[in-house]
Amino acid sequence: MSNLSVRELPVLQPEETVAPCCPPLTERPLSAEEAERTAVMFKALGDPVRLRLFSLIASHEGGEACVCDISDVGVSQPTVSHHLKKLREAGLLTSERRATWVYYKVAPEVVAAMSALLDLRH
Repeated sequence: MSNLSVRELPVLQPEETVAPCCPPLTERPLSAEEAERTAVMFKALGDPVRLRLFSLIASHEGGEACVCDISDVGVSQPTVSHHLKKLREAGLLTSERRATWVYYKVAPEVVAAMSALLDLRH
């Protein structure tokens, strides 16, 4: 696996998504490509501010939140925007601009795949 830093996460175009990639770890070993793609998602969640933002969005009514509702996490607004961008780039969030606000939503298929990957009950 390469040493991608969070700053070097691949940038996705709006029409691109991160596809859930992997079977449960107990089923078979991950390929190098699967490990690389999955690591990008886990690296994005490895930052406490990002994890908190992700949690705020996931637990918000309907699993969607306006950036105006989640900005109070102890860092500046530009830093919040940076972290939200990294979560989007990792495929963990989707976003939609409505008038002057951006609304974020958890990408449920990606989160479900990450959960299934770690499910040791299989």
